[in-house]
Amino acid sequence: MSFTYEDVGATRDGHCPEGFRPLHVRTRIGEGEKVFHRASEALFTWELHRALGVGVRAAADRAAPGVDVTVTLAGMIKAPCRVVWAVEEHRRAGWAYGTLPDHPECGEEAFVVDRTGDGTVWLTVTAFSRPAKWYTKAGGPAARGLQQAYARRCGAVLRKLCAEVPQD
Repeated sequence: MSFTYEDVGATRDGHCPEGFRPLHVRTRIGEGEKVFHRASEALFTWELHRALGVGVRAAADRAAPGVDVTVTLAGMIKAPCRVVWAVEEHRRAGWAYGTLPDHPECGEEAFVVDRTGDGTVWLTVTAFSRPAKWYTKAGGPAARGLQQAYARRCGAVLRKLCAEVPQD
């Protein structure tokens, strides 16, 4: 299966292609190297997505370029994607997936954890999308609101997953 959009990998640079809606949500997760590593691991092993309450069926245990994953929302809406890029650096870790045929949206979404110079750990969810199915088109502003809420919930859930980690 091929991607349903042309600018594959555009979230790496924060680029939003023409005709798509941008999304950018940044949430403070905690502080320190241990929190950064815990957040990164939760992100790469799909633990964050499972903790959100969505179904995850992935072709590999860890997110990596080329890995296919299907996220199931509300137990019935299937959203097939493929990881398009990943980064694992000393202070930055994350990945993005792009939509495949039958996804309700068309576009790309990135999840990046970074640790700033003062030690603060952040999750940034960046995306660009447009409706691909009749029901997401009909949803209009409500569908965009759900996407924003999902991105904010990612941050809240990751913060909770990292709450037991001792701060540096």
